[in-house]
Amino acid sequence: MLFTTAHAENATTEVVGKSLAKPVADANERDAVCTRCHDENDSKPILSIYQTPHGNRADARTPSCQQCHGQSDAHLKGDPNQKGRAAPDIVYGTKTKDYEPTLPATQNDKCIGCHQSGLRTHWSGSQHEMQGVVCSNCHTAHAPKDKVLERISQPDVCFTCHQTQRSETHLFSTHPILAGKTACAECHNPHGSTGPKMLIKQSTNETCYTCHAEKRGPFLWEHSPVFDDCTNCHTPHGSNNSPLLKQRVPWLCQECHNADHASTVDSGSNLINGNVTTVDGKQTFNNLSPRAQANGLACLSCHSMIHGSNHPAGAKFNR
Repeated sequence: MLFTTAHAENATTEVVGKSLAKPVADANERDAVCTRCHDENDSKPILSIYQTPHGNRADARTPSCQQCHGQSDAHLKGDPNQKGRAAPDIVYGTKTKDYEPTLPATQNDKCIGCHQSGLRTHWSGSQHEMQGVVCSNCHTAHAPKDKVLERISQPDVCFTCHQTQRSETHLFSTHPILAGKTACAECHNPHGSTGPKMLIKQSTNETCYTCHAEKRGPFLWEHSPVFDDCTNCHTPHGSNNSPLLKQRVPWLCQECHNADHASTVDSGSNLINGNVTTVDGKQTFNNLSPRAQANGLACLSCHSMIHGSNHPAGAKFNR
């Protein structure tokens, strides 16, 4: 019989199919040692792991139970020197009901052994690692949906530790975190970064510019505190002053501009040598006309291009 190309392809497919089937079968056999007990009737059911990437047997990188938890012979066969069932070789988490958790470094090394690349490159030495945080504090390997990977549920995971930030998201002016339009990981890299406060970029401003590109410039006239750091004026998680300002205008402005507008008002309420906000850094509104008071309380009414201006007359960031 003539051996055609089609026959060769079929033969190759059959050989490849058998070679792929054997590792899958071996992995399932190893898992069966654990799943015989840890089925859906057990206090620690794990069968749902096969609905996750960690249970995808079509991917050769998928680990078996033993690759993560160790061979755990004492757990399987019993330890005559110990009362009750011995713990697996590696116990994940920081608070467990039955067993003492394994050291955080050992737990994380098992995860990082596979998940070293990409966003996790800077895990070693990161703030979370230094605080003893383990991967399983945030991730749930056996659940079909990992809450920290879903934008709408991710903040709940982060807020478990970051209580101050949780309260700030309920203030009057916030980023739309609770609405599910943005998430913590869109600004921060929880696995570590080379920027401050585990930000995804090298600086606070670069991180803010990923969304607020119109504030980037370059501008002919730059406002130095803006160019330096957005958080000089804004608090990113929430504020009772819109838009996310640290405090109300003009008090925010007067943190820096505490004497340059120390002028008086003539009998016609006209401004002399500038507007009226402070005199030697002190409020004097009680002696001024309503028009001057209104002007002093609303710096942005005149200095509206406060992030920077390209207008030839914009040295004072006016319209």
